[in-house]
Amino acid sequence: MKTALPGPKGGFYFGSGVDFRRDQLGFYESCAREYGDVVQTRMGPYRILLIYHPDAIEELFVTRSRDFVKSPGVRLLRPLLGDGLFLSEGDTWLRQRRLVQPAFHRQRVAGYGDVMTTFAERHVADWKDGNVIEVHAEMMALTQAIVGKTLFDADVSGDAHEAGQAAKVLAEDFGARLRSFRLLPYWVPTPRNLRSRRAIRRLDGLIHRIIAERRASAEDRGDLLSILLHAQDADDGSRMTGQQVRDEVMTMFLAGHETTAVALSWTWYLLAQHPDADARLADELREVLGGRAPSVADLPRLKYVGMVVTEAMRLYPPAYGIGRQAARATEIAGHAIAPGDIFIAPTWVVHRDRRWFAEPEAFRPERWAGDLAQRLPRFAYFPFGGGPRQCIGNGFAQMEAVLLLAAIAQRFRLSLVPGQRITPTPYITLRPEPGIRMLVAHRR
Repeated sequence: MKTALPGPKGGFYFGSGVDFRRDQLGFYESCAREYGDVVQTRMGPYRILLIYHPDAIEELFVTRSRDFVKSPGVRLLRPLLGDGLFLSEGDTWLRQRRLVQPAFHRQRVAGYGDVMTTFAERHVADWKDGNVIEVHAEMMALTQAIVGKTLFDADVSGDAHEAGQAAKVLAEDFGARLRSFRLLPYWVPTPRNLRSRRAIRRLDGLIHRIIAERRASAEDRGDLLSILLHAQDADDGSRMTGQQVRDEVMTMFLAGHETTAVALSWTWYLLAQHPDADARLADELREVLGGRAPSVADLPRLKYVGMVVTEAMRLYPPAYGIGRQAARATEIAGHAIAPGDIFIAPTWVVHRDRRWFAEPEAFRPERWAGDLAQRLPRFAYFPFGGGPRQCIGNGFAQMEAVLLLAAIAQRFRLSLVPGQRITPTPYITLRPEPGIRMLVAHRR
């Protein structure tokens, strides 16, 4: 059994916490560059292991997945998400996963396609030549409205600004907590905590309104919300408590739009810097769609659109690093692992590894045209995680990203407003800070 692992020693008390806090993505990059595929360090009281090789990542997510639980980092989201599907463990997670799964069945997801394109065309109906938009805010509002309609049959378009502001406050708070060992618990009335608690209350108000309106109608509409409200335990016939319903709706509402919005924001950013790719995208849209709205039936022919989304999520994965914590003694890559050890698989670095991707820093959608996806090691590209805890909505998110990009890009070209400095910032997802200001122009 291997024992010695290379890695940065860091300071006496915080370990590598200071370097991690200063530049999280840069820290992941330097550790891979200097120490290899399995790197050991320490942050505060925790032993941290960074893993960069797809085989070790597969062990973590698949082969030995039962030995691990979600990491303390993501558990910081519990005041917001409660015990929903993202954070629950063990039998609770398995029961909730089986309950929610039908809403994300392939045929059900395909049925959401028309809603996605209709909402996209409605959202951009007022865009005019010369308009300057902040594209991340636009994509957040659009995907939020879509998840509200498809999963909960609720109109949340009027709540876009308030919900978006609340989500931004909580994303920034999560990023600060992840980088700090000194932030006080939510119940301590610091200015930061008071802002976060107000943001959670605003989102709670929206979620409780959605649930209350459906309860009042007592109607089973066959969507996720109806599944949650009408489900009964097979053993004792009990239904989900109000808190359980709230936690699941909050989890699906936030996770169901944030990832796609971030992916699309970076997609527009990359297309604006690569006019050849943008022109090829426009050519395919003219050939396949001819000006009409895209549909699910068009997806097999929208090959380049799909490659653009796949490549954008390679370079800017919304889930930039995925963590786990050992629940029991085990091993990974032949190294002994103790209970409590924390693992991080930095998607940001693995997706840019030249062992798997030629010219890894370049935006080249055409790299996916051949059999690259089949030749890659299983976890050289994993924007939605993997194994039993893979994102349940990955099919939903991928289809949505392609349809929204097709619907909007066939009508508009977006270019970057000059003079911006846009930074990929690791909050809950990899958000572009301080946003991406873009100039709108109709396709001619």
